Amino acid sequence: MSNPSPSDALLGAADIRELAGVLGVRPTKQRGQNFVIDANTVRRIVRTAEVRPADVVVEVGPGLGSLTLALLEAADRVTAVEIDDVLAGALPATVAARMPGRADRFALVHSDALRVTELPGPAPTALVANLPYNVAVPVLLHMLDTFPSIERTLVMVQAEVADRLAAGPGSKVYGVPSVKANWYAEVRRAGSIGRNVFWPAPNVDSGLVSLTRRAEPVKTTAAKAEVFAVVDAAFAQRRKTLRAALAGWAGSAAAAEAALVAAGVPPQARGEALTVEEFARIAEHGPRAGAGSASPSPEPAPYPRRTPPGRRAPRPYVPRPPHAPRTKEPGSQ
Repeated sequence: MSNPSPSDALLGAADIRELAGVLGVRPTKQRGQNFVIDANTVRRIVRTAEVRPADVVVEVGPGLGSLTLALLEAADRVTAVEIDDVLAGALPATVAARMPGRADRFALVHSDALRVTELPGPAPTALVANLPYNVAVPVLLHMLDTFPSIERTLVMVQAEVADRLAAGPGSKVYGVPSVKANWYAEVRRAGSIGRNVFWPAPNVDSGLVSLTRRAEPVKTTAAKAEVFAVVDAAFAQRRKTLRAALAGWAGSAAAAEAALVAAGVPPQARGEALTVEEFARIAEHGPRAGAGSASPSPEPAPYPRRTPPGRRAPRPYVPRPPHAPRTKEPGSQ
């Protein structure tokens, strides 16, 4: 690979292909790999992400390092999380060769991002990534949940996913990703990216999504898992009314209606009309709302059995004391 000029250490299309050839790398659909080959695009991403000189940025799926190098130009530190063995092994050398003066500001975590629970160095303040299409939403939600220090996020995802993440109540594409992302942050569409800046070019356009961590968490007494359970149930059968869609979650349609009424949500509404705050209110009145009370409710008395005409009523079961010998009743074989 040719040496970069001092004025521009970023990777261009020729650099990407040359580096991939040296490493024997071919992007795989299995891992959703589409490498950015345009330096202007990665600079645009960094600008849109509003990366600041004091930021500690975490990047997921750095690939060959296109965006990594642009982030290192702007941030204080960059930590990249890469699952691919070959790419993870090569990236530190690429950073050292292209930006030797910033190499000590770079760290690599060779791991599946969905399994990462800690990062080296200072806590991250920003997440900027070209997320693999096949795991974009789970990775985004995992990182926001695991690292509450992340204040700002900008991710490049498939355009359809970008629309879903940024959708508001009432939109046809508003769904589980929209609500769960909004639990953590204020979400908005931040631009579009064409197909020709990738290698290989994907079959779909991409979009930028900006997420700004909520200044205050959603006010609720329900746990996040309880709220997300309501969200999942509501959209599992999104054409049904909430009274019907939440019947399994609540235990019955009647119990679902009671929780909805208590939360101030019309039982005939559908999930696509609700805000994250309304989902949280429903969770507060769900089947676990009274769990953990000091005195458990007494078990209900069993219903009396009715003996059909002509049949002898069964004798009540009386458990034998421990080690009692088993004896035959008179007339038994």
